[in-house]
Amino acid sequence: MLILRFIPIVLILLSACSPHIKQTAVPKELPTSFSSTVPSTTTAATEWWLTFNDPNLNQLLDQLFHSNLSLAQGHARLNQAEALMRQARSFRYPSLAVEGQTGSSQQGESSQLSLAAGFELDLLGKLTSRNTAGQLNYQATANDLQSLYMSLSAQLADLYYLAVEQRAQLALTDATIASYSGTLQRIEDRYRSGVGAAVDLYQARQNLASARANRLNYEQALAVAENALAVLLGDYPGSQKFLQKATIPAAPPQLPTGLPAEMLMNRPDIRAALLRVEAKDAEVAAAIADRFPTFNLVGSYGLSRSNVTGSLISGDFWSLLLKLSQPLIDGGRRKAEVVRNRAQFAELVAAYQQTVLRSFQEVEDALSGNRTTAAKIIRLQEQERATAATQRLTLDRYLNGLSDYLPVLTSQIFNFNSQSQLLAARRQLLSQRISLARALGGSWMAAQLKTDHQQLADQGMSK
Repeated sequence: MLILRFIPIVLILLSACSPHIKQTAVPKELPTSFSSTVPSTTTAATEWWLTFNDPNLNQLLDQLFHSNLSLAQGHARLNQAEALMRQARSFRYPSLAVEGQTGSSQQGESSQLSLAAGFELDLLGKLTSRNTAGQLNYQATANDLQSLYMSLSAQLADLYYLAVEQRAQLALTDATIASYSGTLQRIEDRYRSGVGAAVDLYQARQNLASARANRLNYEQALAVAENALAVLLGDYPGSQKFLQKATIPAAPPQLPTGLPAEMLMNRPDIRAALLRVEAKDAEVAAAIADRFPTFNLVGSYGLSRSNVTGSLISGDFWSLLLKLSQPLIDGGRRKAEVVRNRAQFAELVAAYQQTVLRSFQEVEDALSGNRTTAAKIIRLQEQERATAATQRLTLDRYLNGLSDYLPVLTSQIFNFNSQSQLLAARRQLLSQRISLARALGGSWMAAQLKTDHQQLADQGMSK
């Protein structure tokens, strides 16, 4: 009972200590606005792909959310984080175990059965800090998974419209090949009649062969895009049959950018980075508290039975102990653990600030891309009209004997390239819309994650 007299003194000393002061991370001073803002009734919180009004894209995204293997790994990581959170929480509660022993000796036989309980008094908040860290790390993992939802949805949409563009490029190339074939036939007729020159015939064949060779590039790009789509959907390349859409749709209205401060809440990767900073701060507090004394209540109650020299002795017993443990010499291990956790905290603070900066860069890049690509499409439309008119004029002049074939050859190449560049720019504008939606974040991922995670849990229970 002597040690019990010192407990109040120890508690007073411990309560007077301030082993750790809570810290967190703050980003650099946020800009007041983005480089440009776009008013719109659509918000980034909703499923951004619905603005594309493409049922096939909607179907593919639904398949992505249920079949993608990276998402399956993410849900498994979330389950692991939840288990670790429960482990950290469990140390705050008493433990109870059944203990038994039996044996025999020269004196006789004996047996004993008891319940043993233990409970650590969390005087300095070590267990509370570990529990807090477990909860925050779980929330960070959930935000990582939300970020994965956003990233994969944008990746799929980008690949989908890239495949659409490649089909459109193939259709344009086939039409160009047909046009070149018609022109070659005319030149061959002129050559046979002695009006055309041999060099004109060879140049026309060269132009046709170049177009046919160029077609193979688009075939390869289409195959690569469709193979990547199949893998995203959790299937082998070549096993998926995608809609043979060859028309690039008009770009939907641009999403509003809002205020810079709003993006800190809309981006799950930013939230995850901040949560990890706060979790590490709690781990620092736990590491500091681990250098101070620990108090454990240990109790047991049980029954014993002994048969000694023919006499049977039985009865119950109990015990209640307060155990004090103070590390004295550990070779600096606990101190080094505090230093390590503080260094990790500093690293995570810098990572959080970098994530904020990078997110703003992505928004500004997407805004710039949307603006310049839209302007580029206008210029390419002007160029396409001019090259089409030039091609018609030069071909008429050649067939009427007013010029040689070289201007026709040049105009045909320019007209094809301008149409091809216009298709690429239209698809690029869709990609810039997708990039902006991804950069702004949103809240739809949380609802999607909750639904999918519950479905996976139900499936696991049914097995």
